[in-house]
Amino acid sequence: MLEGSCHCGAVTWELDEMPPSATACNCTVCRRYGVLWAYGWLDEDIRVSGTTKAYIRGDKVLSFHFCPDCGCVTHWRGIGEGPDGRVRCAVNLRLTEPDPVANVPIRHFEGLETFQDLAMDGRCVSDYWF
Repeated sequence: MLEGSCHCGAVTWELDEMPPSATACNCTVCRRYGVLWAYGWLDEDIRVSGTTKAYIRGDKVLSFHFCPDCGCVTHWRGIGEGPDGRVRCAVNLRLTEPDPVANVPIRHFEGLETFQDLAMDGRCVSDYWF
């Protein structure tokens, strides 16, 4: 299990398993936040605790959550449930300790124009932290 927290510790998350990859997205929001996402389902394999404030972008599909005290972006969640009754969620891997996720490969997502996965280039999380 991975655990992460905002800088002040008021908001925490847990992810049940090591993610197969971390997503770096270049959309107008993610590139500003500088996040690396690991995906799952809210209250299934991802659990978040603590009070957050949310920013909902124009398309009203996702809400980006952050700590109202220290400002760290902790996770995003889908707005509403999917057809299966589950809520998609992603946690910010930059909020966990570096060593456990250092070798997780980076998946690049072109979220600005094409909304397509790009070819993996061999980089991993540790390449983004130094």
